[in-house]
Amino acid sequence: MRFQHSSDIWRDFPELVPGVLVASGVSADVSADDSILELGELAAARLETSSEGELPEIQAWRRAFSKMGLKPTQYRCASESLLRRFRKEGALPRLHPLIDLCNAFSLAYAIPVAVFDVSKISQYVEVRYAAGDETYLTFSGETEHPPPGEVIFADAEGRAHARRWTNRQSGHSAVRDTTTDVLIVAEALHETAGKDVESLMAGLSDELAAVWSMTPPDYTILGPAEPRFEFPA
Repeated sequence: MRFQHSSDIWRDFPELVPGVLVASGVSADVSADDSILELGELAAARLETSSEGELPEIQAWRRAFSKMGLKPTQYRCASESLLRRFRKEGALPRLHPLIDLCNAFSLAYAIPVAVFDVSKISQYVEVRYAAGDETYLTFSGETEHPPPGEVIFADAEGRAHARRWTNRQSGHSAVRDTTTDVLIVAEALHETAGKDVESLMAGLSDELAAVWSMTPPDYTILGPAEPRFEFPA
């Protein structure tokens, strides 16, 4: 299996820095509360001096959304939506230890982090422009068809596992209590994205190892020269 961005995406967003890893052996019967609280404190400290919309990480995604023809305050990247809710409510709802942990990293770094159940992916995931015939399953069970030109996470069967790039993931490959193998992707576009994504992925790998008692998963930082991450089915 593989993960990659299309050449068109690299052409249009050369500042992109994606980090990716695959972890096996996750489960829902663990606690990552200590790390989640610590990461939440880091996010809260940043929000004391700046709103989420003023953070350079978020501003870079807003520019990308504008470039895609989307209104940045109507369609927000995942990390901005999380930060906005965290600022208003002081906490995020708990869903699954892995999702909660990845959301906490997304809060602390203001970088979108996507998590996919590998068993629900057909052959590969490619971040690319939609052709218009792909299918997207909402969490409520409805099927949508992203319009041509929208940035999606697509697999070999034409499923869109995320819409509007980092805006909304699909219910089809969402992590559930039965999930064991996951693909995790973090993407950033801001000036210090290189070191920030590296730090996020290193920290996440260590936390996965600690919480699920596994060998720290290897991660890769992709780029135009090495745009593909391959992993066992």
